[in-house]
Amino acid sequence: MKKSDISNISNAESVERAEESVRSSVQPSGKFGGKADRLFGADPAGLDESARGIAVLVIVGVAVGLLSGMFGIGGGTVIVPALVWLGLTQRNAAATSMLAIVPTSISGVISYATCGNVDWLAALLLFCGMFVGGQIGSWLLSRLPELVLRWIFVVFLVFVVVNQISFVPSRDQNIAMSALTGVCLALLGVVIGILAGLLGIGGGALAVPALSMLFGASDLIARGTSLLAMFPNSITTSVANLKRRLVHVKAALIIGLVAAVTAPFGTWMAGAVSPRVGSILFACYLCVLLIRSLFVAVKATRSARASS
Repeated sequence: MKKSDISNISNAESVERAEESVRSSVQPSGKFGGKADRLFGADPAGLDESARGIAVLVIVGVAVGLLSGMFGIGGGTVIVPALVWLGLTQRNAAATSMLAIVPTSISGVISYATCGNVDWLAALLLFCGMFVGGQIGSWLLSRLPELVLRWIFVVFLVFVVVNQISFVPSRDQNIAMSALTGVCLALLGVVIGILAGLLGIGGGALAVPALSMLFGASDLIARGTSLLAMFPNSITTSVANLKRRLVHVKAALIIGLVAAVTAPFGTWMAGAVSPRVGSILFACYLCVLLIRSLFVAVKATRSARASS
């Protein structure tokens, strides 16, 4: 064999080894990394994935399932702060929360539907509006500064707490459907969808009181209808977030699957307490989140001013 041939073979092997080195260097570590990367792209960095972090995700899933079933919410008001505490940015936490809400809301819907506490037409109209609003919210999520997202979350919680304290829903009313009611439901869905995509919430914290106060739904029908409208919107918004590489898939699956198991227990608790007690419990829960979110937002604002 000629020396030139040997040299060419050696050079080819060197190039092949270099390419293999580059390919291996871009593959993430972790036993879940390879498959997830091929499907969705690498998970966002920063999340605490130690045993302690996984335990927190499981605990959050249990709490989210109970709260989702009891109050008709997706649980984003718990998931987002927890993920931020574990190390994700507000933007990635919001996007991850939306994916976790999918299995949670499906489980809750099944529990409410078996008791006849779902208005299917109202849910369809809400979803039509939420689909449009969710795409707008997802687009805004990828562009607004972190600090703005934190303060929007605080203002949203203040609004919901005030509504929960001031209004007591009935348990024996239904939505009186008309053409005007249908249009208003769709418009409400747009507003909810924008907030859902922007804040990483399912939208139930706004949909439930709105369905009771504006459309006359009982507290249980409002919760069941909210969950039904929520899960297809969560799917469409999550698809948009996945395309933008904003979702931590593993964290979303852990929280969502655990929450799906515990949601039926929350639904049972909702029927066991009076509407007034349910409103007070929901308001107390939101007040705790409001205090913490306000503290985080003020701290982030001071840090931003100090660095500018």
